[in-house]
Amino acid sequence: MTVLRYPQSWSCQWLPILILLLGTDRGPGVQGVTHYKIGDPVILYVNKVGPYHNPQETYHYYQLPVCCPEKIRHKSLTLGEVLDGDRMAESLYVIRFRENVEKRVLCHMQLNSAQVEQLRQAIEELYYFEFVVDDLPIRGFVGYMEESGFLPHSHKIGLWTHLDFHLEFHGDRIIFANVSVRDVKPHSLDGLRSDEFLGLTHTYSVRWSETSVEHRSDRRRGDDSGFFPRTLEIHWLSIINSMVLVFLLVGFVAVILMRVLRNDLARYNLDEETTSGGSGDDFDQGDNGWKIIHTDVFRFPPYRGLLCAVLGVGAQFLALGTGIIIMALLGMFNVHRHGAINSAAILSYALTCYISGYVSSHFYRQIGGERWVWNIILTTSLFSVPFFLTWSVVNSVHWANGSTQALPATTILLLLTVWLLVGFPLTVIGGIFGKNNANPFDAPCRTKNIAREIPPQPWYKSTVIHMTVGGFLPFSAISVELYYIFATVWGREQYTLYGILFFVFAILLSVGACISIALTYFQLSGEDYRWWWRSVLSVGSTGLFIFLYSVFYYARRSNMSGAVQTVEFFGYSLLTGYVFFLMLGTISFFSSLKFIRYIYVNLKMD
Repeated sequence: MTVLRYPQSWSCQWLPILILLLGTDRGPGVQGVTHYKIGDPVILYVNKVGPYHNPQETYHYYQLPVCCPEKIRHKSLTLGEVLDGDRMAESLYVIRFRENVEKRVLCHMQLNSAQVEQLRQAIEELYYFEFVVDDLPIRGFVGYMEESGFLPHSHKIGLWTHLDFHLEFHGDRIIFANVSVRDVKPHSLDGLRSDEFLGLTHTYSVRWSETSVEHRSDRRRGDDSGFFPRTLEIHWLSIINSMVLVFLLVGFVAVILMRVLRNDLARYNLDEETTSGGSGDDFDQGDNGWKIIHTDVFRFPPYRGLLCAVLGVGAQFLALGTGIIIMALLGMFNVHRHGAINSAAILSYALTCYISGYVSSHFYRQIGGERWVWNIILTTSLFSVPFFLTWSVVNSVHWANGSTQALPATTILLLLTVWLLVGFPLTVIGGIFGKNNANPFDAPCRTKNIAREIPPQPWYKSTVIHMTVGGFLPFSAISVELYYIFATVWGREQYTLYGILFFVFAILLSVGACISIALTYFQLSGEDYRWWWRSVLSVGSTGLFIFLYSVFYYARRSNMSGAVQTVEFFGYSLLTGYVFFLMLGTISFFSSLKFIRYIYVNLKMD
């Protein structure tokens, strides 16, 4: 498809950066309602078209051979609308407030065979269009396709050349808008020769009706066109499954593990008392288990700069995810539009960069790190570089195919400016404060200069097995809920159960912490003190299970297809798994660290 050039009106978006991000980022249907007088013009904007089953593949409406003005005038959009693929332009439809129209001619067209084939391909791929009237989105299919019978087989394709607009008003405000082709016959696109032109006449009707509903938000859910599914039902199976799992795990850690620890502590401390008056040699000779490695368990790991960067970025995303869910619970986002969430996520990411810098630099200095500048650079690059590389590939594919999901240059400059002026400086500032406020690492046990030899470990205590167990259990706690999240992000469902989402998010973190403590105990019991990276990888591997689920969802649960949708889906699914690895790895590490401090503080030693 031909890529349209957009007007310079968008270039002013990146100038007032924070005003744009914090300001009126409201999707259609939630902006300030316009007040009209009888006969006032009501502007209808055409927006985008795209395959129904590929939500992230959208094109400008005027890229199709449709009625188009000589000079296309675009509407200035917010950042959230641009990120959502919106490209609104004024249409040829003439609509006046409370004035009905009966079959008015929109335009006459002569289409050649290539244009007809373009329309046929769009109809076969179930293209839908989106218009906007007074910030209310209205949607419908471009055409009609009928396939019936096996012998004889029939394949009919028709184009809707007449649209019926139905608008409801209350007083001087528009409450509802819809488009229909219920009583219209499609114009057949079959049987056209290659050298033949197709003449079309596009018409439209407008019907106004009064409603007793005073506000748009008062309309009952589902009381509109029903073009997309509106809300999801409360899925009790997911909630019960998660609750049972978290109760079992917490019970396991609190009852069984603590009982074993009490026995270990009692035995180890008794042995210490009976041998304290003996030869004076270290008690390592007669002991086994986690007590014997007390001089190595707090030995700092290799690649400590990378470990601290992972913990810093993971802490940032924990704060970011919690903040987004809380804002959603407070009703700060429009239910049926993602633009506001996109903008809030961008701004929140930039502001929470302070957390990543602080946590990373603070812990890095605690464990004896000296190259704190390199640590800050690594921290700020740990997510931004993979994200930029993934986005570059996805955006290039969208740009090559003429999709409106390809960001304009001005929007790219805006996002880059936000990161350069807000995100990166806050990372550096947080790193400076973290470095200056760091105290020496408070280890309950002294670490010997020579590392103890680690005995051979059984196969079930290997890193792969721990990653499998530690990743699968948290994943199973959210697997049912994960379907609804994917159906919202990559499908047409509308997610409104933010309270349930917050509950499941808390369960995910709780399960991850419990599993990490249990696996760390088993590892230390085998006299393996290399728990630092193991604790991050064990529960962080949940991100790998989430990515594998995304592959299953794409193949079995969705109807997505095509290079554009496939590249975007798997690119951002990889990033999603990576983010979960960082978040859960951070929770896992600090849970294990807290647990290890607890058991060795309560152990009597020389």
